[in-house]
Formats: sequence, C-alpha cells, structure tokens
Amino acid sequence: MTPHLPALIGPHHCGPDRPLLVIAGPCVIQSQSLCLQIAEALAALAKRLPIQVVFKASFDKANRTSGGSFRGPGLDEGLAVLEKVRAATGLPVTTDVHLPEQATAAGDVCDMLQIPAFLCRQTDLLLAAAATGRAVNVKKGQFVAPSEMVHAVAKLLAGGCRDICLCERGTFFGYGRLVNDFSGLLTMRAFGVPVIFDATHSVQQPASLGGATGGDRELVEPLARAAAAVGIDGVFLETHPDPDSSPSDGANMVPLDRLGGVLERVLRIHEARLAGMVAATGAEG
Repeated sequence: MTPHLPALIGPHHCGPDRPLLVIAGPCVIQSQSLCLQIAEALAALAKRLPIQVVFKASFDKANRTSGGSFRGPGLDEGLAVLEKVRAATGLPVTTDVHLPEQATAAGDVCDMLQIPAFLCRQTDLLLAAAATGRAVNVKKGQFVAPSEMVHAVAKLLAGGCRDICLCERGTFFGYGRLVNDFSGLLTMRAFGVPVIFDATHSVQQPASLGGATGGDRELVEPLARAAAAVGIDGVFLETHPDPDSSPSDGANMVPLDRLGGVLERVLRIHEARLAGMVAATGAEG
C-alpha cells in the first residue's frame, strides 16, 4: 500500500498542483464564540484567496511547560466546539490527539488528526489515528531528523492510512531555540506525502518565559516565504484576534487582521515557484 498524493482532507486535496492548504486557528480552544469568530474570518479568506482552509484548535495542550498552565476544555467539550465550527462554516477541522484512546472520538468529528511533535514516534498513537480512516498530519519532532520521518509514514501505512501529511516545525538548536532545515522539506516530500510548514511553532523559544514558551511572531512570515520558495503543499499558522491575550503560544501567533496579508505574500512566492517549474519543464521538453 502507498500513500495518496495528494492527501484527501475532507473536501480538500493537499499535494502538488493543488491550491495551497492552510491549517489555521487558535492554539487552544478558549471558547466556542472565539473559535467561531476566527473560523468565520478564515472561511472569508478561503473565498477571497486561492487556498484550501482547515480550521485547527486543540482541546487539550498536554505538553505545556508548566503544570499550572491552561490546557483547554478537554475532549468532549472541545470536540463539541469543533463540530459546531464545522457545521457553521463548512470548514474541515483538525485537532491533536495525545493518547490512543482519544483517536476514535476525535476521528468521529475531525477531518484530519494531528500527531504532536513530541509524540511522532509513538507507534500505538499513530496506529490508533490510522484506524479512524481520517487523514493524519504528523508533526516532525524537534529531536528527529527529516529522514527518520519515513518510519512514521510506514507505521501509518501499516495501520491502513493513506492520506498522510508530514509537518516541519523546527529542530532543537541548543537550549531554548529552534532552527529550520529547509532541505528537510524536500527530504520528507520524497516519501510520497504532502509536506506542511508550521510557521508559527517554528518561531517558538521553548520555556524562554520561565514557566511558558515565548517566541517572535515577526519571524513567522519570513520563514513561511522561505518555505514556499523551497516547495511546500501547505502552511500551518496559528492566529488570534488578540494574540497577547491567548493562554497558549500567544507570542508566536499571527494577529487575525494581519493573516490575509501574510497569506497573500506567501502565495505570490508559492505561485511564482510553480510557474517557474512549469516553464522549466516546458523548456526541457
């Protein structure tokens, strides 16, 4: 069995020669009203720009730096919010699962399941996600070489999942800093799966705020543009109307009113790269 290329995520096809997939939303579910506000703005962008949007929000942030940090509403309440977002906006939805026993319930609501970076090697979790029949997006661990992600793909294939995406989100570079190896995008794409670039988590500064993770949102767009120039099938961007008020990852989020401009500029590079490849193929032929 081989993976689909492109990957089917709800009504969207993510892969080469398809519109750029945009996975976006708040880091964590704070309230239904906030999620609907963000999702409605994303749905409007999907109508205006040549993109495919998947709404993302977490029901539980299980790997917060501090045990006292806000984690989210939990599985049942969080999935109810995601179901409401899906029904109200028509957007496919995704969330991350941390335990194998969460996969079935999440798969009943979500069009795609996300495997957190720290858990990308967890075989039971990958197999449980595969068993749902949903698309699966695996974040590359900050401690994992891009070439090693072939094993995550193999585990998902063994579990019957063919709609697989891999997501780059930075690699540990000493303490408290992440860097991106953009050649890794091409390494992972060679496995026959679409590759997503997580621009907001790539600018994290782990535990830099003592009991919380900091970051620099001004670096999000430059990194997303660079990834688009190398070649990606999608981009992951967390967003919020007031990022500094978010209880999780606020320092890395793109303000909602700036997201459209960021995507427009990334799209210009993405489309120029595709046009250049078509022109080069024609010249060679």
